[in-house]
Amino acid sequence: MKCPACANTLTAKKVGEITVDVCENGCGGLWFDGHELKRVDEKHETAGEALLQVKKRPGISVDYSQKRSCPKCNDVVMMKHFMSVKREVEVDECGNCGGFWLDAGELGQIRKQFATEADREKAAGAYFSETFGEELQKMLEESREKAERAHSIAKMFRFLCPSYYIPGKQKWGAF
Repeated sequence: MKCPACANTLTAKKVGEITVDVCENGCGGLWFDGHELKRVDEKHETAGEALLQVKKRPGISVDYSQKRSCPKCNDVVMMKHFMSVKREVEVDECGNCGGFWLDAGELGQIRKQFATEADREKAAGAYFSETFGEELQKMLEESREKAERAHSIAKMFRFLCPSYYIPGKQKWGAF
């Protein structure tokens, strides 16, 4: 595979239980297939430490603003997005195969952000609550009101149909 940033040939490197494609003697970037990144993105995951110091070629320049093609899928342009709610690290992800391209140093930045996945999820929850909390609460209240109205209407018509058609009175899911 070719590096999407500098066109160097990527080298397969076994790290713990996964094999990561590394741009050694190039730009120092890393390619993670599917869910491999989840196995090295936290400080306590020691396998990831071997990927923090990838040997780079001196004087190589990389244009970080250009869109990159997936090194695994032919002619698929990867999407840029932030790795977490802190919006400090922007990574490239292939929408086709689900792989991630990290430029040199980005894995270290990701590992510094949160100690565990639980911390990452807690921060995401706080961010969404802060950003969308009021709107989500309104939507939840509206949903409850609609459900109560539907249940009231069903109760009014229960004399027309047998009890096994009333919501909640059967296992197979009428209404």
